[in-house]
Amino acid sequence: MTTHNFAQIPLKYQDNQTPTYAETISMYEQLAGNSEQATLLQYGMTDMGDPLHLMVISKDGDFSPTSIRNKNKRIILINNAIHPGEPCGVDASLLLADELLNEKGSKVAENLENVVVCIIPMYNLGGVENRGCCSRANQNGPLEHGFRGNVRNLDLNRDFIKCDSQNARTFTEIFHTWQPDVFIDTHTTNGSDHQYVMTLIATERNKLQADLAGFLHDKMYPELSESMNKAGYTTSPYVYLTGQTPDEGIKTFLETPRYSSGYTTLFNTLGFITEAHMLKPYKDRVLSTHHFLVEALQFTHLHSDEIGTLRAKANKAVQDQKTFPIAWALDTSKHDSYNFKGFEAKYKTSEISGLQRLYYDQNAPYEKPIPYFNSYYTTTSTQKPAAYIVPQAWTEVIERLEWNGVKMTQLKEATEMEVEVYYIEEYETVKQPYEGHYLHYNVKLRKEKKVLPFRVGDYVIEVNQVNNRYIIETLEPQAHDSFFAWNFFDSILQQKEYFSPYLFEDIAVEILADNPTLKAELEARKKTDIDFAENGYAQLMFVYQRSPYFEDTYRRYPVVRVLEKE
Repeated sequence: MTTHNFAQIPLKYQDNQTPTYAETISMYEQLAGNSEQATLLQYGMTDMGDPLHLMVISKDGDFSPTSIRNKNKRIILINNAIHPGEPCGVDASLLLADELLNEKGSKVAENLENVVVCIIPMYNLGGVENRGCCSRANQNGPLEHGFRGNVRNLDLNRDFIKCDSQNARTFTEIFHTWQPDVFIDTHTTNGSDHQYVMTLIATERNKLQADLAGFLHDKMYPELSESMNKAGYTTSPYVYLTGQTPDEGIKTFLETPRYSSGYTTLFNTLGFITEAHMLKPYKDRVLSTHHFLVEALQFTHLHSDEIGTLRAKANKAVQDQKTFPIAWALDTSKHDSYNFKGFEAKYKTSEISGLQRLYYDQNAPYEKPIPYFNSYYTTTSTQKPAAYIVPQAWTEVIERLEWNGVKMTQLKEATEMEVEVYYIEEYETVKQPYEGHYLHYNVKLRKEKKVLPFRVGDYVIEVNQVNNRYIIETLEPQAHDSFFAWNFFDSILQQKEYFSPYLFEDIAVEILADNPTLKAELEARKKTDIDFAENGYAQLMFVYQRSPYFEDTYRRYPVVRVLEKE
């Protein structure tokens, strides 16, 4: 493993400690104040009431994102302490900044020729301030650390697409201002015990534009892993178990847009999540995270032009793309073999329960092939429309589209037009609140073409943008992390008008007399559904829902699709 002697800042990690928020910002202020190559910026507020900081390190002192992009330089964005109990990246990023700015003759600093480094020192400030010894029960240090939830008890690594927190809204501003080519979110892993000091999540291949996916998985990830291993920081794919132990296999992690790298992928950014292993000494975790940041910087420098070309190509491809996958599932029918360095999983009698319990025997290391399920397939896809129309009443949705740079125009005249409309036929909802929401899934739709009126001020979103992935994965109800899934449209799921059975009974008789087909459907249902046959109100509701009296807007998804002209 490499050693470091360039420290101009306190190296608390060497004593199994990590700096506080005040100490961290103070050190970045010191680093920026002593160098013309760095600046510490303040962006918007967090839920904590403090601003989110961004450290920018630029060799020529240019801190304009537009100017930097015009110079054809790449931008790396590093995010730390989204889970403050996992602070490896806080210390590692301070090491990196110190190395880039203060180590004389640093070969690492040479990589700034083609790259600008942006660092969010600490992201979840509420969790950082909720500091103690014990919130990470299974983790080997540091002595004190922060808490996973923010001041609103939100897990901010589930908040990127829904943007409930001020933190996420400010991150969105930073992300779209700087438009990073590479994004790295630093973590500490939970889970099994094994020999690796570092595991990595690289954006899942099927979630990334094809050319970028090939580059990331066939070139960037293998080279970074190899360089990590050569430096003594044993590295593997994230150990995401398919069963109870690694012997049964591991699988790649599908980061949907609720997660940081799943969100950044919507904009063709190459994404990594570092997961330093929780049981390794804190010093080793910090140094392994630091080394990955160094290697990612060097790789980006060496392949600067190729990354720029591929991202430009990907942006164009997404603008022209006709069919978009919006939901995926793990392909369990096939797998690769991965040579895994683990510890034998064994069982012994629990002193608590008297039952058998799992443990990993660190005196019994092994290296052997295990199944690696690393392929997802598309379960749902959609043809992009020419445009979506979002009625102006849905302000929370419109705000989020605006925050993410989606180009929209407002109707200047009231109009009617034929559009494709979705009805929510079926859906399931989680039984317990998840990150402040009751998430919907397994959504089934009915599609109809209707002529509908639209008002002055309603929003038209043409689907010919670099942000097409974001547009489609938020506005299509069947997408994993759509705005519908996150409850932004729940009011359409409640029926508003009903009937009085004693009065509607006579009306229903007339409806059935005028509609023999409906009467036949009713009789058929009564023959096949005993409960229905014995429930008079249910039979009246059956007729009511198929009558002109029933509200057309019930379960009608308010965002409509303007189809391409044939």
